[in-house]
Amino acid sequence: MDADDITQEVLIRIWNNIDNFNIDKAKSWIMRTTHNLCLDYLRKRQTATKKFIDIDEEFENNFIEEDVLSDPEISLRREFIKSKIKDAVESLPEVLKSVFVMYELEGMKYKEISEVLNLPMNSVKVYLLRARKKLQLELKELVHEEAI
Repeated sequence: MDADDITQEVLIRIWNNIDNFNIDKAKSWIMRTTHNLCLDYLRKRQTATKKFIDIDEEFENNFIEEDVLSDPEISLRREFIKSKIKDAVESLPEVLKSVFVMYELEGMKYKEISEVLNLPMNSVKVYLLRARKKLQLELKELVHEEAI
């Protein structure tokens, strides 16, 4: 229901700004508006457990391989690793997580992310690098455990 409310608010804002709407920049404007409304909503509700970006579907799409699903040990290990990676991504600060998910999972370009989040392109690159380094540090012991 929350997503429906935010979607409705975005559509209302599009309608109210239709005269000033630049069709060439529509995607980035809608993404930025949606992103900002989601953050505003989360701030108002002050829920520490809810996160802005739900990455469950993206993780499912990136980790499922049909040929290994028949082996229960591999499937169990894969689920454990997937869970650890998801937890690590979820634990990132909001801006790092947003940039990481938009770039790595949604396949957006630096320029698109820059427009959506209203950040300089160099900041997007720095945030992506910081997110990767943070994930690398957090997941380092997971790689060590798998090697044993």
